[in-house]
Amino acid sequence: MSISVGDKIPDVKLVKATAEGPQPVQSAEYFAGRRVALFSVPGAFTPTCSARHLPGFVEKSGELAAKGIDEIACTAVNDAFVLGAWNKSGGSDAITMLADGNGDFAAALGLEMDGTAFGMGKRGQRFSLVVNDGVVEHVNVEAPGDFNVSSAEYMLGQL
Repeated sequence: MSISVGDKIPDVKLVKATAEGPQPVQSAEYFAGRRVALFSVPGAFTPTCSARHLPGFVEKSGELAAKGIDEIACTAVNDAFVLGAWNKSGGSDAITMLADGNGDFAAALGLEMDGTAFGMGKRGQRFSLVVNDGVVEHVNVEAPGDFNVSSAEYMLGQL
């Protein structure tokens, strides 16, 4: 069963990509005490993720902050080095990259997908969440192959 509005974020180890290198963080600690716009992509450097998903959150970061978002975070079943390089090439300091290298966070949320047919293994689905002090306020999960409800624009409409 997947995460729902009103649920607490599961406590799983993630790795934050920073200029100083990877830093382990616990998800429960990371989401505590702030309102976070979280979006998940199936993989860094993949077409829709690079052309639309990440750029949308970069472009709308100021508007999201004006609507009460304290931080914007992106997660993917990639390592922190890949997410850091992706953020450097097309992202922004306004986006925090949280690596879910083993897919534990995606699985704990009930939002994993099987990309083995495409040589990608187990991944996280494309989705977005608004998390306020560790509690989920909004859940937006895309149908396979779609990019509509997990966008920054859609999230702004919810806020």
